Amino acid sequence: MHNFRELNIWKKAMDLANQILKCSKDFPNEYKFSLTSQISRSAISIPSNIAEGSSRRTNKDFARFLDIAQGSAYELETQLLLSESIDLMEQDKMQLLLKDLNDLQKMIYGSKKTLNKNRKNYLI
Repeated sequence: MHNFRELNIWKKAMDLANQILKCSKDFPNEYKFSLTSQISRSAISIPSNIAEGSSRRTNKDFARFLDIAQGSAYELETQLLLSESIDLMEQDKMQLLLKDLNDLQKMIYGSKKTLNKNRKNYLI
């Protein structure tokens, strides 16, 4: 097992989730139960799945949770792009969020690759 609080990937995901939640709370009320809610859920899902996966006994299990986190990251990217296309967020702010999200997606991919190399090993 890993202590998720010590994982850089989890820290990055938490930071991004905080940024996303702060930005999306200013969306108009008409989007509160649709896009804003969906953005919040996918942003929160990323660090949550990293944390849950880190508690698993095997690298294979942890990698499966990273797959779920990666799916949430791509879902979030789609929602952010939609938000940008309907002018819910300033383009400069959106570009920074998308850059951070892309960096996180790469970190998740790299972590999965490392775990899959050692798939049969048990985590300590």
